[in-house]
Amino acid sequence: MSKVWFVTGSSKGFGRQFVLAALERGDKVAATARDVDTLSDLVESYGDAVLPLQLDVTDREQVFAAVNKAHENFGRLDVVINNAGYGLFGTVEEITEQQLRDQLETNLFGVFHVTQAVLPILRDQGSGHIIQISTIGGVAAFPTLGGYHASKWALEGLTEALAQEVAGFGIKVTLVEPGGFATDWNGASAVVADALPAYQPAHDAMASAAGRPQPKPVGFGSAILKVVDAEKAPLRVFFGEQPTQIAPHIYEQRLAEWAEWAPVSREAEGK
Repeated sequence: MSKVWFVTGSSKGFGRQFVLAALERGDKVAATARDVDTLSDLVESYGDAVLPLQLDVTDREQVFAAVNKAHENFGRLDVVINNAGYGLFGTVEEITEQQLRDQLETNLFGVFHVTQAVLPILRDQGSGHIIQISTIGGVAAFPTLGGYHASKWALEGLTEALAQEVAGFGIKVTLVEPGGFATDWNGASAVVADALPAYQPAHDAMASAAGRPQPKPVGFGSAILKVVDAEKAPLRVFFGEQPTQIAPHIYEQRLAEWAEWAPVSREAEGK
């Protein structure tokens, strides 16, 4: 049975790969973007199987209107992918309050709006799958990305609680945590804070790391289909090999430090 998808940030990058994977196998998609003209090629190729919707996820009223329109058009929603987002680059001292607020408005509150808009529909259906596009940066943190990490770590906590809250309604929830890929995340879509000379070594180190070749997300389509078709969907899944190398090291460090400081932990209880 074909599925109906609702995908934010469908104009390029990961979102475009998800949309194409769904349409290529005969599913239907409500594809959203801030500039709806970027979706015209999808309509030309797939006709009524795709519903193009203009959407800025920071506009709560527009989010609810888009979700309702998609539901009215297709009659149901089976897969909801919160993909819209961007990167904020700068140390904690460098980024402005407004830059951080804007980052949270898109990467966290945008997801929050869409999730709240679709939940009544999915609960009434007794089914559905919400997929949040996080990142290995929702598990680990790196210099000059504090604001971005703040949005994704918050998303991880919000989503883990959500998964427990809606399991009884037959709703699945998954966090997709990609590594670095050749997308526009750190290109034209990114916001870069004014740099302070004191942090130049941190910027140089991150620039060196960013300069390494990154894979294209060519397998994202087939990978997401495995996730949405799984009878028991994962709460978390890595996309790419990089996270599988980073995460074990991060958790080993955390476990070792918690163990080292266990006496202080017990002391806090007066033991």
